[in-house]
Amino acid sequence: MFVWPGRQGCRGSHRASRCSSRGGSEVKTSDRISSAFAAGREASQPLVVPFITAGYPTATSTVPIVTALAASGADMIEIGMPFSDPLADGPTIQHASEVALRNGMTVGKTLEAVREIRASGTDAALILMGYCNPVFAYGVDAFIKDATQVGVDGLIIADMPPDEAGEFLVSCRAVGLSLTFLVAPNAPDDRIRKVDGASTHFSYCVSVTGVTGARSAIESRTIEFLQRMRKLSTKPFVVGFGIKKPEHVMTLGPHADGVVVGSAIIDAIESVGGAGAVVVDAVNAVSTLVAPLCAAARQATMTAQRREA
Repeated sequence: MFVWPGRQGCRGSHRASRCSSRGGSEVKTSDRISSAFAAGREASQPLVVPFITAGYPTATSTVPIVTALAASGADMIEIGMPFSDPLADGPTIQHASEVALRNGMTVGKTLEAVREIRASGTDAALILMGYCNPVFAYGVDAFIKDATQVGVDGLIIADMPPDEAGEFLVSCRAVGLSLTFLVAPNAPDDRIRKVDGASTHFSYCVSVTGVTGARSAIESRTIEFLQRMRKLSTKPFVVGFGIKKPEHVMTLGPHADGVVVGSAIIDAIESVGGAGAVVVDAVNAVSTLVAPLCAAARQATMTAQRREA
């Protein structure tokens, strides 16, 4: 039985597994994440990591959007599990979560979408991002088991610091499910080392202090933070929380192993109708956005190589 140390007012239901393993992946979860970062290192190229909210803009849009992102060149994709109180997210992703919840999206349906994505042949690394309460409502043991069976590669639980991960981290590692922790720019050196050590394959750098959301420019202190991360980390790290333009990717790319694009993808879907968007239009919008970002990642590599020359 799983017990979450340090959490008050939450109880795991330990329900029986409810997702069929049919359509899940036979590849070890850690292999896709390791392979993605290894390929990036070999090419000296940062990964572009799109984020979408499951169930946004429609209940049936998750699978076609994720498969389109993978076809557009994304080797790693974050899928947000919608939650009614997403404290780490800005208004754009909060809105997407609200729409997804109205569409009836749940943790179980998110896992089913992952199963369908894998059944379609998509082999990109898939990371579920969410919050503690929905995982507890589902049942922690069942969630870890089902996530692994359907083909999830890793988890980011935004409101769970490594200090409180306890047996959750142990349970994830036991089944090869990667767990990633967040680190903020104001984190002291010992905190960065702790997050790096606790994260299974990579850590997630918050590029600005505060909630997520697209920014107009990258601040110099963000670069200084990433340089400090590089000095103190032993594992890869990605940076997110504000990236929306190719120039952002070119600025951050030389200093990180991956750049996460979230709010900009939601904005792109909003531009074609948001909750009322036709799925094919949403798919085209995100594909059109991601292509120049991937091109910018290649340019960021060239810039870094010239600097080293």
